[in-house]
Amino acid sequence: MPTHSKPRRQPSPVRRKSVSTLRKVRASFLRRDKWWVAWTDDVPGALTQGKTLDEARVNLKDAIRMMLESADFGDLINAKTELVEETLHL
Repeated sequence: MPTHSKPRRQPSPVRRKSVSTLRKVRASFLRRDKWWVAWTDDVPGALTQGKTLDEARVNLKDAIRMMLESADFGDLINAKTELVEETLHL
């Protein structure tokens, strides 16, 4: 007699809540060889590059939005996973 197994549920991609308020940040752009490096000290971790200044500007705006959005990990937590939370001492 054949056995029927339930299909495995694939975890949903992480959903992000969008940033609802407009915000101004001070951006820095540095030309290095053929690339423009872009970052802002106002949002730690927002760092990117582009082949043109305009591309670097667009990429930095995307990086900032991603850093400011809060992630919804509910679907990942509810999936069959193992979660480890700990304090790291630097």
